[in-house]
Amino acid sequence: MPAFPRAELDDMVGYWLAENEKCEQNGDWRPLAELYTADATYGWNIGPQQDFMAVGRDEIRDLAFGQEMEGLEGWTYPYQRVLVDDRQGEVIGLWKQIADARRPDGTPYEVVGIGGSWFRYAGDRRWDWQRDFFDFGNVSALYLDMIKADALSAGMRARIQKATSGKPLPGFYQQGQAPVPIW
Repeated sequence: MPAFPRAELDDMVGYWLAENEKCEQNGDWRPLAELYTADATYGWNIGPQQDFMAVGRDEIRDLAFGQEMEGLEGWTYPYQRVLVDDRQGEVIGLWKQIADARRPDGTPYEVVGIGGSWFRYAGDRRWDWQRDFFDFGNVSALYLDMIKADALSAGMRARIQKATSGKPLPGFYQQGQAPVPIW
């Protein structure tokens, strides 16, 4: 893993955070795919049986930032901390997941716990790979709370319906079967 000047990594992190905010405001994260190398990979684990993996910039755009963000328009993912390792060219960003819907007491629906992204930098304002981590149990619990409170947007209802249809979705693999390992 190559080392990069700290100033270059700090510049990339600042650029990444600004682009994330633009995408949140527009409700479309697909433009972020341009910040990955053509052969980058982006994946995460979905509990004990399943992984998600997008391979290449097109899949990152269409699957990770397209399919997997459908229904989450209006949600925000504010970064709480960013840790930079310039010796290995890696970055870890810790974020929250906050829904656009509010509870009866006025507070937003929010995934409890810590979510994060682990990136490896490739230079030239591009990530080589990204791995996300979050507590799937807390995500599921939040979705269930929102369903019970009838607090889901139409897009979120469509997302859940698609995910529970029984039809396989692109990018999802039995654990350990993805074309690129999580580790």
